[in-house]
Amino acid sequence: MADATASPRTYPARTWAEVDLGRLRENTRALARVAAPARLMAVVKADGYGHGAVPAARAALEGGASALAVARPDEAIPLRDAGIEAPVLVFAPASPEEVDLYGRLHLTATVVGRDQAAALARAAREQGVRLAAHVKVDTGMGRLGFLPDEALAFWEELRGLEGLELEGLYTHFATADEPEAAYARLQWQRFRGLVDHLEARGVRPPLVHAANSAALLRMPEARLDLVRAGIALYGVRPPNTPPRTHLAPALTWKCRVSTVRTLPPGWGVSYGKEFVAWRPSRVATLAVGYADGYRRSSAHRAQVLLQGRRVPLIGRVTMDQVMVDVTELDGDPGSEAVLLGGTGPHAIEPEEVAAWMETIPYEVFTGLSARVERRYV
Repeated sequence: MADATASPRTYPARTWAEVDLGRLRENTRALARVAAPARLMAVVKADGYGHGAVPAARAALEGGASALAVARPDEAIPLRDAGIEAPVLVFAPASPEEVDLYGRLHLTATVVGRDQAAALARAAREQGVRLAAHVKVDTGMGRLGFLPDEALAFWEELRGLEGLELEGLYTHFATADEPEAAYARLQWQRFRGLVDHLEARGVRPPLVHAANSAALLRMPEARLDLVRAGIALYGVRPPNTPPRTHLAPALTWKCRVSTVRTLPPGWGVSYGKEFVAWRPSRVATLAVGYADGYRRSSAHRAQVLLQGRRVPLIGRVTMDQVMVDVTELDGDPGSEAVLLGGTGPHAIEPEEVAAWMETIPYEVFTGLSARVERRYV
């Protein structure tokens, strides 16, 4: 009788992502050198952009990061469970159900409203702790935070709120990676004006920060006390940033070759019969599909690496499998295919995969499903 309790990982993975922690450390070191003397905060939200939050956090801290950031407080639980003690900033405002987590996990809160600040302070007093808090200023993102002309009064209110320790003030750029940086410059001027106004009133928050990955590489004036490195940490250079800093993608996505068959001319491939063999064609079926994060929009444009050579994806992407034309390959195409990454001149870059999927590298990485096993090298 079959063992119904066997773990799915008892068996070889059909598709997996290899994460090079050495590259992640080197990317962090390179970014920290650019940021210096500002500190570097490693953003490990969304399970470390799909790379694995705990391994990514450890590698970044080893590479010179001094703090971490997540989107939600529950994302910090695995970090603390793993024994990681570095400061962790939570970007999203705390809901009433989450405020207790901040004291229990020693998290730094982002404060965007009076009621939220009061709830955090009350929870801190009940737990007998002081919570570090960073005030978020909306300089033009239109998502979260106080408008610049509200921030000074709110800062003064918070200073008298027992239970909270005002540690930081920050904003977020909306267009730092766009070809035209005028709006990012306007946001910077608004934020810089607020900081100058606070300082004229004798207020200097310990940590003032604005730079994301793009601004870190493109806007040196915005580095301030701290920079928040996200996508660059994982080896993807934001668009329109100078190439001086060497970054290497840390993730390689692979899958198994299930079968190789020869199909006669006129034979259709995949749903909709959008591809029809025009010659005797060797077709390899790969064990990956849109349920793994390989999006349907990749059809008719994507390529994969087999034997170190690029071959085209043919037909529609299905839930669990895709097909590629290996007619031009000599002999056995091998047992595994590279979907993203690889080495040498034919390596498939994250930006290429994102273009095939009609999205951005962030979504490619974070869209890798739980069926894609993560392996660390």
